Parts: sequence; C-alpha cells; structure tokens
Amino acid sequence: MKTRYVFGSLMMAVLGATITLFVYTRYFDKSVPAVSQESTSAEVQNAKALLTSFQMQEGQVDFTYAAEQTVHAVVHVHTKKMMGGYAQNPILEWFYGDRYSSRPQEVSGYGSGVIITADGYIITNNHVIDDADEVEVKLNDNRNFKARVIGRDPSTDIALLKVDASDLPFVKYGDSDALKLGEWVLAVGNPFNLTSTVTAGIVSAKGRSLGLLEGDYRIESFIQTDAALNMGNSGGALVNTKGLLVGITSAILTPNGAYAGNSFAIPITIVKKVVEDLRQFGEVQRAIIGVNIRDVNSDDADKYSLDKVRGIMITGIVENGSAEEAGLKTNDIIIGFDGVQVSTTAELQEQVGKHRPGDKAKVNYLRNGKEASVTVTLKNVAGNTNVVTADMGVEVVYGARLASLGSSEKDRFNVEHGVKVLEVTDGKFRDLGIRKGYIILSVNNKKVNTPADVRQFTNNESSLKSLGGIQADGTIFSYTFGN
Repeated sequence: MKTRYVFGSLMMAVLGATITLFVYTRYFDKSVPAVSQESTSAEVQNAKALLTSFQMQEGQVDFTYAAEQTVHAVVHVHTKKMMGGYAQNPILEWFYGDRYSSRPQEVSGYGSGVIITADGYIITNNHVIDDADEVEVKLNDNRNFKARVIGRDPSTDIALLKVDASDLPFVKYGDSDALKLGEWVLAVGNPFNLTSTVTAGIVSAKGRSLGLLEGDYRIESFIQTDAALNMGNSGGALVNTKGLLVGITSAILTPNGAYAGNSFAIPITIVKKVVEDLRQFGEVQRAIIGVNIRDVNSDDADKYSLDKVRGIMITGIVENGSAEEAGLKTNDIIIGFDGVQVSTTAELQEQVGKHRPGDKAKVNYLRNGKEASVTVTLKNVAGNTNVVTADMGVEVVYGARLASLGSSEKDRFNVEHGVKVLEVTDGKFRDLGIRKGYIILSVNNKKVNTPADVRQFTNNESSLKSLGGIQADGTIFSYTFGN
C-alpha cells in the first residue's frame, strides 16, 4: 500500500514537471523558433493570462494583466469650443455681466480615447469631439498633445484622432463577436477627469439598440455590461481579460447622470471597420441593402407560421437597390447575413456595417414559410458601388465648408431646407461669427437647400445682403447688411 502511494506521488511529480517544462519551452524559451512575430505575441499573451489564472483560487478572476496592458494606452481627451455671443443683448451685458455677453464664450468638454497604433492614432466617441474647435489629449504619463480629427462618423458615434508622436503604448484589437454572456470585461477611462480608472463587470447582453444615435443610417448594436461608467468614460476602452480591445465605451442608462448598473460599448467589429475607412478615405464607406426593416413580432410569427419569434421583416424595398436587384421582396424575413444568424435589426445592422459598397454577401430569408438564400451586391447611399469621399456634396463658400441637411437633421431642427456648416476657415462667414455646427436657412432672402444655392444666390460670393439660420445651440440668427 505504502509502495503504491509513493509510486503514485512520484508519477504526479513527474507529470507536473513535464507540463511545466512544456509551458516554459512552448511560450518562454528563446531558443524555440517562432512561426511569426504576431502569432508568438498572441500565444505569449494567452500563456501569461493562463498562468496568472493558475495562481488564483477556484472561482476567482484576476484582472491585473489586462489592466497593465491597457491603462497606459487610454488617454484623457479635452475639447474646447466657442459658443454663442452673436445674438445677445449688450445693454444687459453692461448691467449683469458675461452671461449676457455679446462675445463668444469658451466651453470645455472631456472624455476618453484609446491609442490603437504606436504612431498616435486614437479612437474616441464622436459625441466627445463633436463641434470642438480644439482637441487635446493627455497621456497616462502626463504628456500633452494637440490632436487632429482625421474623421468622424455620427452614425456609429466613432471618431478618429491623430497626434504627432511615436513609440506610444497601444491596445490590440480583440473579437467582440466571440464575447459570451457572463464573460468578464474591464472598462478603462477617465470619469470625472480622474485619469487611469479601471472598473470590471460582465457582459450582460449583446446587440442592444437604445435609440441614442441620429441619422438615416445609424448603427446601434451595443455590448451591455455592468462595469461602472460615468461622465468622462465616453470613448474609453472595453477589454477582455487578455487585455484585448473588444469595444469602445459610449453610454450609460441612468435616471440621474451617474452610473446606475447598465453601461454600453460599441463592438470592436464595427469600430475597426469605421476606423479603417476613416484612415483610408476620410469618410465611412457605408454599405446598405436597400430595404426598410423592423423586428419580427409575435403577430408576424403567428401569421407566417414561424417556429419562434425571430428575424427581420422587410417592410419596403428601395428602387434599384441591392435587395431589389437580388430579388428580395416586401414581407420577406431575413434570418441570416453573410453566414451569421440574425434575429434583430441591431444584429443585422452590425453585420452589414462590417462591409463596404461592392462587397457580396449571402442573405438567408423566409418567404411563405420556406427558407431560401440569395447573394446581394451591397451599394452605397448614392445607389452605386463607388468610393465615397468626404468632399462629395460639399462646397466651400465664403471660407466655410457647407453640406446639405439629411432628413434626420431636418427633423431634429424642425426645418424643411437648409445647409450645415462643417468647418469654418478664413473668410467672410468667419468674420460674421458663423461657426461649425450652424445651419444656414436663407441667403439674400432666398431659401437654400444645397451649398450650390448659397453660391448662386450670392452671385458667386460677390453679393451678400442678408443671412439667416440656426446656431449650434438652437438660437435663431438673422443678419441684414447695407448695400
């Protein structure tokens, strides 16, 4: 009995030594040739996370490795913009001070950002830098940099910044599609201007649509977690326990403005594609199917004899769009896209959002209770497969870059016409106090619908007698000039 016990203990010791030697030589021994630098880095990262977990007691999860890999690559984003000042009362200013000032006032904002390359590309939320005149980032080591806005996408609430620096710490992309409900994640950001804050939680849900974003082509498919987020976390990192970026923190649901148990992040599968488009083209190459859709409900399930409530109902087909050309019809129910099962509009939008115009994708659908599939060639918002650039439909008039209003923007401002000011450089509009975010409704007492109207109604910028519109804060402005 004693002999067998000693023999068993000896075998266990030998087995343990063998496993230890294997792990060491597989991941850490410099003499072992690497297949590639990228694969070796990923394997070492996985091994370190695995060995860290071996040291924990059953039921415990260690976040120190992920925090160390992330915290130095998350930055504080500080914005400045000039607000108001051109339609106020100088008499009230004399008596009551700056709140009635006719001069523009500087307003500051803040948020977070995530460094994704060593040479200084940084992801943040569009709502963090929207309408900002200046953007500055502060690193975890207290260095400050002026940042350029490379591009932004209100439809996904993503913006891309660039600072002139090198050898910066950065976070590598993970796979948000691989996230599972109940999986641990960390949120890293700068709430309340407190730098380098790390909180932990689990994935509570995926594919959440909250109705927060605006625009005809908005994409909402949030990762919901219970990691604590507060003001200033927007644009920060959501990472898994391996320290890989799986989302960009964006929003909370709260009755009082502070964390209340539910926070939301944009999946990195969406973010990565948007960032690549902004870097390459300066504008998102948005692919669309050419359909109007809604979630299938229980009445639909009964009417169309579905085995369960699932899928996305096609309620309308865009003429000459991808869906029409592929043979899809109204009342078809989409249940799969490009090999991925989809049950909600948010899930479908997320999958379509990974593609560019010109891509082909397989659509699985139900028609009259029978499943079928078809290949669609995705198009852009203009109805073709051409590359969309940031300057399409944009003109510079009086030193300002102008673009026509979309339908959602018209609804937002409750107007039927107008052009928006995208940027203001040296010129007459800047001298008049026109700023980024303003809406121009009329020029020389004529309603404008396009930037070309502004140029035409001013006789190619030679005659400006009146100008009217809406400031970024919703205040109406109207100027009349002498002859």
